[in-house]
Amino acid sequence: MKKFNVPLIYRSPLISAIKQKRREADKLKKDYSPTLLNFGPIQVYLARHFGFCYGVENAIDIAFKTVEENPGKRIFLLSEMIHNPLVNADLMERGVQFLQDTYGKQLVPFESLTKEDVVIIPAFGTTLDIEERLNHIGIQTEKYNTTCPFVEKVWNRSGQIAAKGFTVIIHGKPSHEETRATFSHAASTAPAVVINDMNEAVELGKFITGEKDSADFYNIFSGRYSDGFDAAKDLQRIGVVNQTTMLASDTQAIADYLKAVILTNGNAAKPQEQRFADTRDTLCYATNDNQTAVYGLLETEAHFAIVVGGYNSSNTSHLVELCEEKLPTYFINSAEKIIDRDTICHFNFHKKEEQLTSNFMPNAEPVKILMTSGASCPDALVEGVIEKLVSFFPAATFETAAEDFLHL
Repeated sequence: MKKFNVPLIYRSPLISAIKQKRREADKLKKDYSPTLLNFGPIQVYLARHFGFCYGVENAIDIAFKTVEENPGKRIFLLSEMIHNPLVNADLMERGVQFLQDTYGKQLVPFESLTKEDVVIIPAFGTTLDIEERLNHIGIQTEKYNTTCPFVEKVWNRSGQIAAKGFTVIIHGKPSHEETRATFSHAASTAPAVVINDMNEAVELGKFITGEKDSADFYNIFSGRYSDGFDAAKDLQRIGVVNQTTMLASDTQAIADYLKAVILTNGNAAKPQEQRFADTRDTLCYATNDNQTAVYGLLETEAHFAIVVGGYNSSNTSHLVELCEEKLPTYFINSAEKIIDRDTICHFNFHKKEEQLTSNFMPNAEPVKILMTSGASCPDALVEGVIEKLVSFFPAATFETAAEDFLHL
């Protein structure tokens, strides 16, 4: 796999050594058991897969290289390059400005741009409309495009099934940059609609079966269907693609459900492959690996879990969601959120707010903690969290637990 030039400040010698040792021992990636870091009175179990993925490292490599190669030029990020506050803050310190916020709200008017400016397309990609506007100004978007290859794979798959006359159903968060970009690409060649979860898939199914009047479709899915969408006929042949950072199991469940609905209620005279397109290959490898690794992590008994990552990171929130099903879980974006041994400031992604929890550390030894991080989280942040936790236990020795990995 291609190697990227990622700044050393995001690297962790310990985490890199652990990942390297696990790769060498498990080349086929069949072992999803966690890695134990035994510090004596505190034990940390790291998920088999976590942290930067291919698409994120590619984006960071291109972005920092762009800054180096364009001294004196105005450099803009279309929106957050990835959903990690540390990385975005580092780019801003280097003079990079944001054109939009993560929800598409304009921060710098497009009218103020010139063809001499540099605009970096984020890893999530962008809409065809925005790309066209930038190109019209004379800005070469293809030169500084960090769109993840796996996001582009979803776009290509959408185009393939659209060419065969299928409507594209997109499982994703409607306000997310990636979903907006995928919808734009899909809607340019086929009828398309965005659904957020299984509940909305069930609602969509009612229009397929005729249980609901097609006229109601436009209210329920307002703002999430392509121009000219005809609910009476465009739901008879469908395929499901996904925002790459959604729960893979959720996307598969939605696809299975809609497939069953359309095969039961569609035109039985047509073969199955003419009514429902097989799109299982749009699930991102990193999303799958990180989520599967959490399932393996949760087989270990522990007192609580910590998930590290940006609060607006979709893939990270899904890791939190999986952990919450089994044990107390704290979603933090840095070691600074661990105030002291008794208090932690963590993000409740259901309520979209931070909250303080007291007495989060049990009075037991050894304290057992499960840990993972999102695909846009630097390994250095994970090591920082581990060091902070270990510092609360005077009898714990960081070097002893780490030496097996640091001396390969």
